[in-house]
Amino acid sequence: KHHGLWVMGDAAQSFGASAYGHKVGTLAEITATSFFPAKPLGCYGDGGCVFTDNDALAALLRSIRVHGKGKHKYDNVRIGINGRLDTIQAAILLQKLAIYPDEFAARQRLFEHYAYLMRDLDIVFPQVPDGFMSAWAQYTLCIPENIGRDALQAAMRAEGVPTMVYYPKPLHQQEAYKFFPQAPTLQHSEALSLQVLSLPMHPYLAPEDQRYVVEVLKNCLSRV
Repeated sequence: KHHGLWVMGDAAQSFGASAYGHKVGTLAEITATSFFPAKPLGCYGDGGCVFTDNDALAALLRSIRVHGKGKHKYDNVRIGINGRLDTIQAAILLQKLAIYPDEFAARQRLFEHYAYLMRDLDIVFPQVPDGFMSAWAQYTLCIPENIGRDALQAAMRAEGVPTMVYYPKPLHQQEAYKFFPQAPTLQHSEALSLQVLSLPMHPYLAPEDQRYVVEVLKNCLSRV
């Protein structure tokens, strides 16, 4: 506020998460989330939402959402976008929102079970500080530097276990941002982008499937 700046919260993968009792969506004046199918609360196509309790910002966002409309949709008072959510996606989200608390709780149980299964594994796996709660959009490991990630993924895939890399290239290495200011060194981002690996994580993953995933992970780590 001192510098006249504002903050937009990014909740694309953290819908339902909280910090010290404050839910994502209340930590900034504006918060955006994604309803892409891979997100914790996802529709069956593209979708998203913006949260704010500022009436003036809400009116501005509604205008931008529909081509920058003014009093009606054929009155354009600013440059906008076509950002309307399809009715069918909204209908799907209303149904999924009703069961979201149960799915959120299921993701917490999956996290705890993964942590238990990997307690004796010499690998960096997720931890949550006291006072925080994650939505567990992904369950991401940091594999040792001496392990070839491509080989590990291929070995696990051969055993029927899919994995993903979120994300293979840091923002400062993206072509679109190469002329933007950046810190003198971002070595940790660069190193981690080569070591992260995400395991299957969704609220309907059965405990026996989790055990199989970790068993395959351990076996593959020992031979790649």
